[in-house]
Amino acid sequence: MVAAKRGACRAGIFSLGLALLAGCTTAPATRVSLAGLPPEQAQRAAHNLPVFNAAWDLVNRKHYDPKYQGVDWQEAGAKYGAEAAAAPDEKVFYDRLNAMVGLLRDSHTHALTPAQAEERRTQRRPRTGFDLTRIESQWVVSDVLPGSPAAEAGVKRGWLVASRNGGRLGPRIAFRPREGEEAAWEFFDENNQRVTLTLRARQVSIAARENRRELEGGFVYLRFDEFGRTARRWLSGELKAHRDAPGVILDLRRNPGGETLSLSIAVGEFFDRSVDCGTFITRRGSRSEMNSWQLGSARYRGRVVVLVDAGTASAAEIFAAVLQDHGRATIVGRKTAGAVLASRFYRLPDGGELQLSREDYVAPLGRRIEGQGIKPDIIVPRTLDDVRRGIDPDLDVALRVLLAPEMEHAAR
Repeated sequence: MVAAKRGACRAGIFSLGLALLAGCTTAPATRVSLAGLPPEQAQRAAHNLPVFNAAWDLVNRKHYDPKYQGVDWQEAGAKYGAEAAAAPDEKVFYDRLNAMVGLLRDSHTHALTPAQAEERRTQRRPRTGFDLTRIESQWVVSDVLPGSPAAEAGVKRGWLVASRNGGRLGPRIAFRPREGEEAAWEFFDENNQRVTLTLRARQVSIAARENRRELEGGFVYLRFDEFGRTARRWLSGELKAHRDAPGVILDLRRNPGGETLSLSIAVGEFFDRSVDCGTFITRRGSRSEMNSWQLGSARYRGRVVVLVDAGTASAAEIFAAVLQDHGRATIVGRKTAGAVLASRFYRLPDGGELQLSREDYVAPLGRRIEGQGIKPDIIVPRTLDDVRRGIDPDLDVALRVLLAPEMEHAAR
């Protein structure tokens, strides 16, 4: 999610698709001498250093916090610059670069390898095609991508993962398969029967998806996976087509955010006048208010419930916070990610990218969400048994909220 100009038009620049050139850089606090290094090592170091210096300098000049979260940025440059110069390959280099920026404890500052940057731009990458969620100390399949190798092999939501390539998965996972890479997976299906599958990763679309369902009582369920041009137009069209529906359920679980322009337009769909969407704060302390965009708004006046979880981040959780602060929606689910800094992507000399936080954010009622997340109005525990039985308690609670007259919210 990226900030741009003041007001409803402040987000013409966005994170999904635009990378700015890093431009001129200044060297970090340490200078690494290549003298005396073996030719191959010196060649690699000569490749690594300009990339490292560009990333270090971008943070030095543009990070939203001029105090770098208490990190001595010069000292960090000296320490990690030497380690990055000595990195024998791209993987180790980006590991050291991300170790440095990780010191900032910043949800939106991260370095992408050239391959990862290309995947971000094309919205395609090698995948086996299923998502995992940690519930009750076990990894469970939470979603299966249609048309993916996993879907074709018959993997189902609710299956438990026993192992990958013979090894049990730890509490954190971060593997990214290469195209054509095979992995042997062991699952327990819905009947607790062991299923062994070898899945080969291939290029699949990771573009956002939308989904609509009409529910009993005339209510409408709407899910979209990012705040972008396609999704915002889809949302507006659905709300206009169902403007007489007594209530809608917006499913933002696992929605990682997107453009602030799309955010301000999406907020405006639920109001008949422009409303405060919060304030962005720059490195120099200047404050810029964002307001909802009302041009072409559906002005939907029915009741609204927003579903959230730990995967709801950035523009998605700002959207939930704005509707919550204005009393326009009931938020149901679990605490959100707490990742709302406004960022931009900068292209690095090797074709990689640095996503860099440029502005902090404060919600309309003055609360800071970064690192804190949004607490739902109604917290719904998620159990392994519910997932395995295909039960969605969030949706059940949302329907009860919409049916309860005392929970009605009038558009303001």
